[in-house]
This record gives sequence, C-alpha cells and structure tokens, in this order.
Amino acid sequence: MKNQAKSVINLYSLEKTVSENPYVENAAVFLTISGTLKTIIKQRSIARIINKKDSYYVDKQGVKIPLSHNFSARVMLVSGVKEDEEVKELLPLISFILEDDFLHKEVVGIEKFADGEYQFSVRSGNYKIDFGKLSEIDVKFKKLKAFYNKTFEDKTIEEYKTINLKYHNQVVCAK
Repeated sequence: MKNQAKSVINLYSLEKTVSENPYVENAAVFLTISGTLKTIIKQRSIARIINKKDSYYVDKQGVKIPLSHNFSARVMLVSGVKEDEEVKELLPLISFILEDDFLHKEVVGIEKFADGEYQFSVRSGNYKIDFGKLSEIDVKFKKLKAFYNKTFEDKTIEEYKTINLKYHNQVVCAK
C-alpha cells in the first residue's frame, strides 16, 4: 500500500477487514491531513473458558472468540462451566474483574464447583479465595480489598491457605 493515491485506498474496506478479526472489538481506519494512514484498534477484554468439550475465549459481552493457533493470550482462566447459560451467569463477575485494575492483575483463575460456588486463584500468593455464589459481587470485592490492605501491610497474607468471602460482613481465613 505504500505510495498509493489517497483516492485509491478504500478506507471502509480496510476498516471492515480489521473489524472481522475476532480479537478486535472496535476499529477505525482513516487518513490524516498529511496523508498518513492511521488505525485505532480496541482489543477485546477476554477470559479463557476451559471445559471438557472445548476451549475458547469469551469477552465481557459474552462473545465467543476462537483460540489462536499462533498465540496464547495471558488471560484469566475459567473452569467448571459446561453450558453457555453458565457462562452468561458468570459474565457480570468476569466484567467486574476485567474493569478493575487491581482485580484484573490479581485474579488469574475462576473455578465453578458443582454446588454453584466459585473459587479464585490469585497471582500474589499460594492461597485460594472462596467467593461463594454470584451474589453481592461488589460487596465481596470491597471486603477482599479491605482485607488485602491490612494483610499486605503486615505481611500476614502469606500465612493463609484460603480466604473466604461467603459470609456477611466478614472475611474468614484458614491457615
């Protein structure tokens, strides 16, 4: 495409081609006043669903994205969900985590158990977070952040095996 006349470049076709990539949420292709071709691309925020049937990525709107044969994204892993309905139930939790800078970096895995409760794997330590059912998501994460602020400060976080957020107004830990 180098050194082509501006009138020859089909911006709509280029934008459409880029937008067809399943990893692209939004794309804009345009020419600057000086004639430079520019592209602005917004990548989808994703999590990887792993189950016995197949494995795929899903974004926070629930759009399924196939795995790439060339690249494996470093994203949150979700296991224990078997049906599309279970993934839809999980979307508010995935969205909450992906939209929060701290949680997005901290939570590396979500596992759903047969009883409908969830457990998180985290980046910062060798412990699990028992989240319980998908209720009061924002309240549970506020409790977790308050707990983290205290335990990171005094370095006691390393002593725990599980952090349980299921109970009202309390965080219960096991060593």
